[in-house]
Amino acid sequence: MSDLKIAVILGSTRPGRNGKAVADWVVDQSGTRTGVEYELVDLADFPLPHLDEAIPPAMGQYQADHTKAWAAKIAEFDGYIFVTPEYNHSTSAVLKNAIDYLYAEWNNKAAGFVSYGSLGGARAIEHLRGVASELQLAHVRQQLSFSLFTDFENFSVFKPAAQHEAAATILFDQLESWTRALRTVRV
Repeated sequence: MSDLKIAVILGSTRPGRNGKAVADWVVDQSGTRTGVEYELVDLADFPLPHLDEAIPPAMGQYQADHTKAWAAKIAEFDGYIFVTPEYNHSTSAVLKNAIDYLYAEWNNKAAGFVSYGSLGGARAIEHLRGVASELQLAHVRQQLSFSLFTDFENFSVFKPAAQHEAAATILFDQLESWTRALRTVRV
């Protein structure tokens, strides 16, 4: 049994998406970690319409079954890694929508970010950092950014450069430390 549970949230539902290979790689890289379980959470498995709850998420009074299912899933975890594409200097609409559905389920937990895009997706991460702060979701400094030009063959076959493995280890170390520390806040 694992001490910690961390979700690797795949923030793209597009047909032919590159994100699935990236998220699978993150989960694979976490395989040697001890005391922690990393689990892929694919937004394609949680078909959320545009935010349709009448009461603000901070109230925690979810009405729709899809919201309740999403909230229950996210509440299972102690921390998160968001895997995001970069679209127009931002994250994907489907990921932002999924984040906006909830509030307390994110609070006082830790997050890390993995992105991909023509410039590595760094601008998507910068957008998500502001969102995470508002949700009381502590985000670690280390991030992974994959370039469509150097980490993908023909912009579609994921072949990450070797240096990303060491960067992933740092991301996991930081995220797991912060996740453990934030447990004391949630008690």
